[in-house]
Formats: sequence, structure tokens, C-alpha cells
Amino acid sequence: GIPAFLKAVQTFRNWQVEILNSFIFPYSNGFLEGINNKTKVMKRNAYGFRRFDHFKAKILLNIRYKEIGVHLG
Repeated sequence: GIPAFLKAVQTFRNWQVEILNSFIFPYSNGFLEGINNKTKVMKRNAYGFRRFDHFKAKILLNIRYKEIGVHLG
């Protein structure tokens, strides 16, 4: 209804510069968001890791292998 529309208009006004900049500049944080998501998934599955350095190594290996096109399960 009208209240939702007015809230959407207000949100656009509050973020107008940022929204317009997203069309002007070719920058995106999608790559980093993908890394963050992958890390969170690994964290959920990392109950078997007893040491943080092993978990960190798995994250870094996964990121590095992604760069060269190797898939880790």
C-alpha cells in the first residue's frame, strides 16, 4: 500500500548517492561476499577441526585453489 511505497521512496532518498554511484562505477563487492559465504559454510562444517590454524589453512587453501580453478569438496 501507500505506507510501503512511501518507505521505499524515503529509502531511495536516503541512499540516492550510493544507488546512483552503483550505476556509474564498475565496482562490486560480489567477489568478497562469495569468499565470506564460502568461509561461513566451511565454519559450519568445521566441527572436526580442533585447532584454529588448521581451519585457517583450509580457508586459505580454498581461496587459493579457486584462483587456479581447483575444486575442494
